[in-house]
Amino acid sequence: MTHPLDLAARDIARGIRAARFSAQSVVAESIRRAELAQAALNPFTLIRARQAMDAARRADAAVAGGAPTGPLHGVPFVAKDLTPTAGDLTTLGSWTRTDWRPAESALCVRRLQAAGAILIGKTTTPEFAYSSFTNSPRWGVTRNPWNRDRSPGGSSGGSAVAVAMGVVPFAEGTDMGGSVRIPAAFCGVVGFKPSIGRIPMTILPSQFDSISHFGPLARSVGDAVSFMDVAAGSSDEDIASLPIDFDGAAARMGAVRGRRFALSLDLGYYAVQPQVASRVRHAADALRRAGATVDEVAMDWTRAVNDQWFDLWCVFMSAYFGDAVANDRARMDPAVVAMITRGQAMDATTYKRIEMLRTAMWRDMARLYTQYDALLCPTCAITAPPVTETDDDYVATLPDGRFRGLDMTCPFNLLPQLPALSVPVGHATDGLPVGMQIVGHRFADEQVLAWGGALEAALPLARHEAGGTGTTMTRYPAWDDREKILSRS
Repeated sequence: MTHPLDLAARDIARGIRAARFSAQSVVAESIRRAELAQAALNPFTLIRARQAMDAARRADAAVAGGAPTGPLHGVPFVAKDLTPTAGDLTTLGSWTRTDWRPAESALCVRRLQAAGAILIGKTTTPEFAYSSFTNSPRWGVTRNPWNRDRSPGGSSGGSAVAVAMGVVPFAEGTDMGGSVRIPAAFCGVVGFKPSIGRIPMTILPSQFDSISHFGPLARSVGDAVSFMDVAAGSSDEDIASLPIDFDGAAARMGAVRGRRFALSLDLGYYAVQPQVASRVRHAADALRRAGATVDEVAMDWTRAVNDQWFDLWCVFMSAYFGDAVANDRARMDPAVVAMITRGQAMDATTYKRIEMLRTAMWRDMARLYTQYDALLCPTCAITAPPVTETDDDYVATLPDGRFRGLDMTCPFNLLPQLPALSVPVGHATDGLPVGMQIVGHRFADEQVLAWGGALEAALPLARHEAGGTGTTMTRYPAWDDREKILSRS
């Protein structure tokens, strides 16, 4: 039997509003799963059991009393430890934030709660969200639900695990270099980087940052759309937010017949695991069977894209978190300290010249969009890496000239106006999930989500018995399997 918590987010809310089941039963099960997941995989910094159950009781009372309800009434969700939530310990994965309890939640969280969603916990992130691995000096290692010896990715790793383990239908994350899409791919869930400005970014010291996005991690594209329905929209809290309403109906009208997609397996320079390339090609075949044209195209980008994104990222870290080094260096992740030091040493001219690379990248993409509706590529070049590795293990140029990189996401933070969606496309021969990105034209968020929904619908046609291993299209471990995972841990 399906528990109501396993329904789509909108169906959970409909069931609660119709009194077919209670918000209290949904939230209680969410908390139960959160506690089991925490014991096994460490995705949480905080589980708000008392506050969440109080909110669920109020949600049920509102239904009983005929009070107005929102589109996400009673739906549980989680927020990243980077994101302020009123009254909750918020550490940014760092000892430098001691016992900070913000007086006000971020606008993104407030909008979800105003729509009736119930916050049940805060999720792990590496210190200051700096890494593609979720491992912080304060909270330790977070593990992948498909293999505890592997990382869930980062920096929204705890949010991805919460979704993959069925704790919540969607979670809030942030994405500055792939921090939503990387863990989505490694954990087998959906991750979306909206066009910059579609969700107001209100948690940074500067509102003029050009790489940072809020975005959902979700069990399905439909649940990601439900998140966007309420989180997107202009606000004067962020001067860079766009006066564009989000059209959820258009985002749910998934069809790819007659569409043209460009497919690049390597963006011109990545060393992509064959097992990853195989899954992405099978997803492309599914789109073709659904009526789309998918052409493999050559791109001539180089690892300079990643290197210059990293320079930008180091300046970001030094500008926003550099003051912490003076008093807390000994308690900080040494990699964070090294990045801050590198950022402080960069001269303004070198920093400004990064915009020239970004401009050249956009011109390449603009030419591509004259022939194609979107670019398809792997989300990550590999499946989930061991928890014992670090980002430094994935910055090498191999003897054949290929870049040994982990993610294929940061290029599209250098082009922040382009929405990028990671959709799970099955499991590789090592049993770990693979994600494929759909990168759309600037501000075409609804289109990208609609095509992602169509890809989801088409994927069962693309089942592939890879190497005789019986690869399936399961989105996350069925609860029977999840209970086994947790009981073994």
